[in-house]
Amino acid sequence: MEVILLEKVVNLGNLGDKVVVKSGFARNFLVPQKKAVLATKEKIAEFESRRAELEKAAAEKLSAAQKRAESLTKVEVVIAHKAGEEGKLFGSVGTNDIADAITTAGSSVDKSEVRLPEGIIRQVGDYAIDISLHADVIVTMNIQVVAED
Repeated sequence: MEVILLEKVVNLGNLGDKVVVKSGFARNFLVPQKKAVLATKEKIAEFESRRAELEKAAAEKLSAAQKRAESLTKVEVVIAHKAGEEGKLFGSVGTNDIADAITTAGSSVDKSEVRLPEGIIRQVGDYAIDISLHADVIVTMNIQVVAED
């Protein structure tokens, strides 16, 4: 199925690219999320008339994400969690816990923006996590998981 991208999609293309994707991906993700439209003659003409407007909106999203990235670099996050004597956590620290800790530290982050390259955290220690604010803006933060008293 051929679609026109209305915004940059990671590992797929940029705004205005005409790409071929599987029909399920287009129907279930790209079109409902308003990230793409089907590539018909009418939609192509409509897209070309709205191109400047869409590019301006994309630039505004990028600049907002860069401002958020600057504020995130100043935040230090320490998460206290129950742990055993060897440093193994009772349970785990996931994206929701990290997003809540960053939000309470002063910067708003959604759990869908948190990326854990090594998977969920099950040990006490220092970890580097990625915060994906935009397709072009990814911030690496250091978080510290400590044993709760």
